Amino acid sequence: MTTATLAFDARDLKAWLPRYGVYLAIVLLVLYNVFFTPYFLTWSNLRIQLIQVAPIVIVALGMALVIGTEGIDLSVGSVMALAAALIPLYLGYGVAGAILVSLLAGVAVGLINGVLVARVGLQPIVATLALFVGGRGLAVVISEGKLKDVRNPDLITLGSGDLLGIPILVWIAAALVLVVAFLVRRTVFGRRLLAIGGNRPASELAGLPVKRVLITVYVLCSVLASIAGLLSVARIQSSDASAVGLLIELSAITAVVVGGTPLTGGRVRVLGTVAGALLMQLVIATMIKHNLPPSTTEMAQAVIILIAVYVARERKTR
Repeated sequence: MTTATLAFDARDLKAWLPRYGVYLAIVLLVLYNVFFTPYFLTWSNLRIQLIQVAPIVIVALGMALVIGTEGIDLSVGSVMALAAALIPLYLGYGVAGAILVSLLAGVAVGLINGVLVARVGLQPIVATLALFVGGRGLAVVISEGKLKDVRNPDLITLGSGDLLGIPILVWIAAALVLVVAFLVRRTVFGRRLLAIGGNRPASELAGLPVKRVLITVYVLCSVLASIAGLLSVARIQSSDASAVGLLIELSAITAVVVGGTPLTGGRVRVLGTVAGALLMQLVIATMIKHNLPPSTTEMAQAVIILIAVYVARERKTR
């Protein structure tokens, strides 16, 4: 094999890994579990894994949109907590009313984040950090710091019911994946989002509505987090504002990065984000089933993140 061929293969591999490496990792991890993890292929186990990963997928979809604009949203966990705190207060008006209020809370937080980033000019990490801290505090105040049981059967069905043998929670997550994929790939909004993430100054010079698109992206991210929050309440049948969505922003960012979406913006890999969330869930589940301590799981996640960032690194000049 010539030196030129080796160089070509290396370049080809470097281009292939960011796009497909996460799928290869999932295949290898599944094969390992098939042979070395008892009862891995049972439907009860697979069902549990899908239910646990669904809220992370939903939050990660919104995070992927934000990262696609070269931003970040640290407030998604607090938005989940706000949604969880509001649900019990408004269930007396019906499930639809409680869900609507929770979604409106997500819209409000997204508007605040978007305005701070797009119009005030704050760095996304700074703008969303304020609500990362204050949002959960507000949720705890609303819930009076108490864990509240949720007994509404219609809401509980969303979190624990099945449709055609598959959890409704998973169906909802799958539907949102399709919606976000369509939004990114087939709409003018999606093309503008990617253009802004790729080169914001050029987008402004081209006359694109940069500020409006950025505000919309942060609103969508917060609304998706609200959906994840209310579904989490439906699944566990209780509302605990101090625990719902805790540190999920880290899981969401990890899923997006591992899935191949660059932190430099300009691209959004929706299916890759889903695969990234599945991979991290499989890693955690595998280590738990083999009785490894939580510290080992956390170190493994850190290594995966570092590898993903290294492989997917891109220069803004490209």
